[in-house]
Amino acid sequence: MPEEKKTAPARALALFDIDGTLIRRAGPHHREALVDAVRAVTGLNSTTDNIPLHGMLDRDILAIMLGQAGLKPNAARQALPAIIERAQALYARRCPDLRNRVCPGARMVLWRLFRRGIPAGLVTGNLTRIGWKKMERAGLRPYLRFGAFSELAKDRAGLARIAILEARRQGWITRDARVSLIGDHPNDILAARANGAQSIAVATGLSSAQELAAHAPDMLLPDLRSLRLDDLAGCGA
Repeated sequence: MPEEKKTAPARALALFDIDGTLIRRAGPHHREALVDAVRAVTGLNSTTDNIPLHGMLDRDILAIMLGQAGLKPNAARQALPAIIERAQALYARRCPDLRNRVCPGARMVLWRLFRRGIPAGLVTGNLTRIGWKKMERAGLRPYLRFGAFSELAKDRAGLARIAILEARRQGWITRDARVSLIGDHPNDILAARANGAQSIAVATGLSSAQELAAHAPDMLLPDLRSLRLDDLAGCGA
């Protein structure tokens, strides 16, 4: 793991989505962990079929699964913490090697941010241990300082807010630092806009460039190979 140097607060913060942005085609293990966790905790057979998983938070996916399986809302709320814990444990054991699933340009961008002392973090719909396990198995974990994950807020905008506040609280960024949220789904664009952040959309996920463009991101890139550090305010090339 690279050794991080103590630096003055940065003038920029880069927040990344995971699936479709940093990695893609990671396999069925994530979905299967959710299904198997529901069965282990409740005894119910559930499915993610017909649920638009792309861009959703894991917690919301689980809530829909439980409802479709016939569990009443109050019982679902009570079961959810145990299901979340079980799903994370299952995925941690099953996650495959993801080094060959890293999106084009992602590794280089994270490395360059790290070298320049620009903090990079995650804003993702993944549950915490699932998200970090993916980054570990993809070989990207050393370059990411922190993250905001599915179980921490009710929506992606709330997660972005948590991440920005944490970076400021830790003194990693200046009060006027430019924040960029990089993702592959319209929800990432909306979350950036809700927090006054620069939205950078990459067409490496399931959303087409046309669909992303319809939501008017500040930047629309084919992939992270096109992202330069001087696209992030406060960074040099």
